[in-house]
Amino acid sequence: MLFKHAQDGYRRNVGIILFNHCNKVFWARRCNHDGWQFPQGGIRSNETLDEAMYRELNEEVGLAPDHVKVVARTQRWLRYDLPNTYIKKLRYKKKQNFRGQKQIWYLLKLTGDESQVRLDISCKPEFDEWMWKDWAVAVEEIIDFKKHVYQNAFHELRIHLPPSSFT
Repeated sequence: MLFKHAQDGYRRNVGIILFNHCNKVFWARRCNHDGWQFPQGGIRSNETLDEAMYRELNEEVGLAPDHVKVVARTQRWLRYDLPNTYIKKLRYKKKQNFRGQKQIWYLLKLTGDESQVRLDISCKPEFDEWMWKDWAVAVEEIIDFKKHVYQNAFHELRIHLPPSSFT
């Protein structure tokens, strides 16, 4: 499985913000961690952005393309640097110039039923629990080194949801 790795040290990645009919966002807890986040994942060398997004959606959330509608996506790459503690582990594994991730974020509306969400599709699940959450609260709760990316995605994509979503 080859992922596109840019020469600038940022792994190419897609992020997914899935919202329901109440404009709450899908918020998931990483397996064996306390951290919660939106689904995200790397782009394979032979994939388009859309193909990577749909693959990650299926692998991490168990949803197929006919369960969602693409509402919008960010127009530019949003980057975050990993903290030095993570970088040291990766450099030990010979990823010498790795700095972090650059992401295109997708805003998806759930058109299927939430009972179609399955976290156990993949042989190595990413998440072990999920909930619907207010978007602004999720942005504030994300781990610090990703916070600015979540805030930037939120500010760019929120215009595609009714204003009542943020009260």
